[in-house]
Amino acid sequence: MTRTMNARIAGFTFLFYIAAGIASMVLFGRATSGAGVAAKLASVAQHATDLRLVVVLTVLTSLSALTLGVTLYAITRVQDPDLAMLGLTCRALEGVSGAISIRTSLGLLWLATATGAIAPDAQGAHTLGAFLLKGEGASMAATFFAVGSTLFCYLLLRGRMIPLPMAWLGVVASVVVVVALPLELAGFTRPGWSIWMPMLVFEVAFAIWLLVKGVAMPPTGQPSRAQAEGI
Repeated sequence: MTRTMNARIAGFTFLFYIAAGIASMVLFGRATSGAGVAAKLASVAQHATDLRLVVVLTVLTSLSALTLGVTLYAITRVQDPDLAMLGLTCRALEGVSGAISIRTSLGLLWLATATGAIAPDAQGAHTLGAFLLKGEGASMAATFFAVGSTLFCYLLLRGRMIPLPMAWLGVVASVVVVVALPLELAGFTRPGWSIWMPMLVFEVAFAIWLLVKGVAMPPTGQPSRAQAEGI
């Protein structure tokens, strides 16, 4: 595909990824609302359709992560093919981690609706439900996303492919998430959703820019590593 086509696909996929991801979080939050594990499982039983939609949306966001990895690699490899490949690998791992997390939704759905001989006892359901609701899989996917985003934003900045303020916003927003997520995963901090706001602003602006303007080639007076090596 051409550079322009990759930019258009990436721009559309960014917007779809954001919309599907937000819809998935809203549906999952509604399906698992409640003060305790028992209340959350009762809510899942009442909102089983919401959780099934979450499964579908998770599949779509996982595929979107893979698409973004490939298209952003195609755009940025002219600057540094090794870093671009590492970014692609991180976004691919994000997609795989997201797909694996589908087991959490399916497990909660089974746990909340199982009846008869296959249904666990109350204590077993409480223990398993508490484990599934912790959601480490989503945190790992988000960590791979943040590292991949940092690498791609750095290459976009170094190659002057998008406006410098936008590129700097992407780098800073990505680094903040890269630092915060492992600390949150290890239980040291609880930063909440505030760390994602700069990233959301960047990705929406970047997606629109890709759709409207595309991306520029690195300045010819400053050859990229790929150009210097004849790639």
